[in-house]
Amino acid sequence: MASKTVTVGSTVGLHARPATLIADAAAEYDEEILIELVASDDDDEPADAASSLMIMALGAEHGDQVTVTSDDAAAVEKIAALIEQNLDEE
Repeated sequence: MASKTVTVGSTVGLHARPATLIADAAAEYDEEILIELVASDDDDEPADAASSLMIMALGAEHGDQVTVTSDDAAAVEKIAALIEQNLDEE
């Protein structure tokens, strides 16, 4: 399993626009991709990266760290790179 920890780059965190862009990119992969807030409680479930609602439910803000994991290393790299970007800009 591949994983990468990155810092949220979007100024509004992983909210509507960034979450939708990430979910759309994750939907292109066959393997499950999970996003987990690093500072979360052990009881918190990771979010399915293909679900914008689950991504928003993480509550990840600008500057927070999240870990992206998947059996597909290319998917991890793609989603991690998106999370690091400021996806609020058009």
